[in-house]
Amino acid sequence: MDDAGTHAQPTRRKDGRDAARNPLRIAIVGSGPAGFYAAQALLRSGRQLTVDVLDRLPVPYGLVRHGVAPDHQKLKSVTTLFEKVGRSDNFSFRGNVTVGRDVSIADLKDTHHAVVLAYGAATGRSVGIDGENLPGSLSATEFVGWYNGHPDYRDLDVALDTSAAVVLGHGNVAVDVARILAKPAPALASSDIAAHALDALGNSRIREIHVVGRRGPVQSKISPKELRELGGLEDCDVTVRPDELALNTESRAELDDPRAEEAQRRLQLFESFAIPSRGSVARRIEFRFLSSPVAIDGDTRVRGIMLERTRLCGKPFSQHAEGTGEHYRLEAGLVIRSIGYSGLPIDDGVPFDVDRGIVPNVDGRVMSRGTPLPGLYCTGWIARGPRGLIGDNREHGVRTAKNVLEDFPEDATRDARPGIAAIDRLLAARGIRSVCMDGWRRIDESERGRGQRLGKPREKYTCIEEMLEHAAEPARS
Repeated sequence: MDDAGTHAQPTRRKDGRDAARNPLRIAIVGSGPAGFYAAQALLRSGRQLTVDVLDRLPVPYGLVRHGVAPDHQKLKSVTTLFEKVGRSDNFSFRGNVTVGRDVSIADLKDTHHAVVLAYGAATGRSVGIDGENLPGSLSATEFVGWYNGHPDYRDLDVALDTSAAVVLGHGNVAVDVARILAKPAPALASSDIAAHALDALGNSRIREIHVVGRRGPVQSKISPKELRELGGLEDCDVTVRPDELALNTESRAELDDPRAEEAQRRLQLFESFAIPSRGSVARRIEFRFLSSPVAIDGDTRVRGIMLERTRLCGKPFSQHAEGTGEHYRLEAGLVIRSIGYSGLPIDDGVPFDVDRGIVPNVDGRVMSRGTPLPGLYCTGWIARGPRGLIGDNREHGVRTAKNVLEDFPEDATRDARPGIAAIDRLLAARGIRSVCMDGWRRIDESERGRGQRLGKPREKYTCIEEMLEHAAEPARS
């Protein structure tokens, strides 16, 4: 039996119809934090409704499963909440369904009253420099997906047979990337890192990791907590060049702001990294400030990166980096850009802002030429851009859910829609094998069992065919 759901005791609508037989049916595209927080808010409303979540992967939880670093298991505990949402009688999940290919937005609007887009920002931004497509040049999206067991990146060629790597970007994801490259493989063995990545990192020859940013230490987006963790890595020295910590007048003004407590703590940590190194260590991470990538060089693969020194211009809190004309080169066989994410268009029937990488919207209502499109909404990174932490999606999901419910008042007359049952029929007719919540639970149980035997929280399946095999209901004897 699948999880299509049963409904609560019926209540009478003002027009005399049975609300339980004509519930508000809502489809959510994307099963990451944005999708689950929106689903939670809708299900908590007390309204007669169903929520059907679709995802292109057979497994749910999106960024929590495939984005959070494997050595940050506490951040993944939010899945306990999502699991509770998934147990609701009025909730269903259909994985291995690509919206825009297997089913269209038009299909979902025919079968549901409202569609909420929550599919996130799936690609890494490009720097736009020569050599960016050479082997050995990757986006953080690819690298993070590779070590987290994302099926799209399980066969990624990661150049670990080199002595130096460069990470472009000064955010928390850049620090995750640097930490995974620097951490001894045995220290990752008890995490849920993908087996192929653990094996490759155990044979890595990388000894120098340069983490490069265009602006200064005050403008860095790295959290002090992430920096402290980096500074405590085993057999690794973290360094900063003292001259690159010199601040201009505008940066000092930013530090003097009452809201700058985090920036002050961050600067103190960077200053602590400027002291002499601890001597002989296996690996070294060096933060470089006021440097902008110009070109990646190499013949058949990455050999190095050319950088231009920059200076900060503009008023406090709106400073930008300008080139000085002074260049220098870092030798490296691996370059990973961590300069942000971008969403992708999903369907011809959905407007898309190419420049911002989002679906245009006002408070979650999808807009076309200044007019909201009836029944179409968005939430999370695809709505506001790739910023904020996992928990920040909660407020946005609640607001979008509130707008959906406002647009479909409880006492309004509406046509009945068939919901997930009709989608299941479409998928069957099109030969698409979907995974329901029970199927995901079978995958989850199997992964946890594999992990337990290895002393890990789980050992993920990284191939979709493997996932589908373990999602299948066991044959009855």
